[in-house]
Amino acid sequence: MVENYLRSTGFYHISCIGFIKEFYPLLAALVQRRRPETHTFVLPVGEVTVTLEDVAHIFGLPIDGEPVSDWTDSSSDFLQSQSIAIFGGKPIVNSSSKSLYEAGLGSRYQRRRAIGYRGVFKRYVRCQIFCLLGSTLFTNNSTAYAHAKYLSLLRDFERIHTYSWGPACLEHLYKTLCRASRYDTKEMDGALNLLFVWAWERLPCIVPVESIPSSAWLSKTIVIFRQEINYIDEFVWRPYEGLIIPDDYMDTLRYVTSLLRYCHLSVSNGILRTK
Repeated sequence: MVENYLRSTGFYHISCIGFIKEFYPLLAALVQRRRPETHTFVLPVGEVTVTLEDVAHIFGLPIDGEPVSDWTDSSSDFLQSQSIAIFGGKPIVNSSSKSLYEAGLGSRYQRRRAIGYRGVFKRYVRCQIFCLLGSTLFTNNSTAYAHAKYLSLLRDFERIHTYSWGPACLEHLYKTLCRASRYDTKEMDGALNLLFVWAWERLPCIVPVESIPSSAWLSKTIVIFRQEINYIDEFVWRPYEGLIIPDDYMDTLRYVTSLLRYCHLSVSNGILRTK
């Protein structure tokens, strides 16, 4: 039943991916090739980037629908009421930021609650999705917490699948890569699983051929990856060609959508502006 509910929300595929580690040197070398002005990696074969097609195939997220945005309230009363309505429990917030809510609630909720009725299944699925938002889609420096602004989007269970989570995820990745490409930035966050699998699919000359990387590949440093990238002469422009894709899924890949995630509103001289 949990699997069926996850499928109905569009988060089943991404929930099966799991955690990928040991990819930092490769991604760090790629980020050094990032150009914030065009949101592309400048490689010897040309300018390339992660696209919505990659998000749809790798993460399986909806790429059309309503924008991932809503009115937010940072008050403790809002956080309490949303948490109780969605998860059936009080929130656990970050000590340094009251807007960050502990994303690992799902695993503890599963241990505490006996499986018994439909409402429990939906609450657990919401926990799983919220955990994915904080640990995979919209990560920050701490993957243990997710922003409380996403709570309101999970309240109506039947509407979760109607949001365009894919474009929002890609927008967040672009934003974090721009920040990571700055000379004074030492860390990376964002949907790094997405970026690593994208590199795996597109750059066969520098990624491991085996499904499980060898110890020799894992021992490569940023300097080695940087040198290999300098001499790339192969890039897979159409890695998904030949896949059997349902017609309704292909229709979603033709949508024109905005890379929007929580548009920030401000009023200046009586004019409502967005940024």
